[in-house]
Amino acid sequence: QVQLVESGGGLVQAGGSLGLSCAASGSIFRINAMGWYRQVPGKQRELVATITGAGSTNYADSVKGRFTISRDNPKNTVYLQMNSLKPEDTAVYYCCAEVLTTPTRSLPYWGQGTQVTVSS
Repeated sequence: QVQLVESGGGLVQAGGSLGLSCAASGSIFRINAMGWYRQVPGKQRELVATITGAGSTNYADSVKGRFTISRDNPKNTVYLQMNSLKPEDTAVYYCCAEVLTTPTRSLPYWGQGTQVTVSS
């Protein structure tokens, strides 16, 4: 009943920039926290950045100072601006949203993933 659609992935050279977006739609009463995760083959999915409904942010140490997470609440959209990209940032990036479909029912929903490849 809730869908998250991601866009913005692609290929970029090391040191370059890329912006991702993720829009939620469906039976949404309210969205609380939103975030971005990434995963490479053979490794566990890891947290990249989160943002609360009030706008407080948190970042993995590996991306602090390089990535910026933001949101547009009227559009139910979360963004990830990635600067100074490194080859080790290469991964499939997934967005996640904590969605209240009723005033008392909250569940996490995931996007389909978008590939980010950073060349040396």
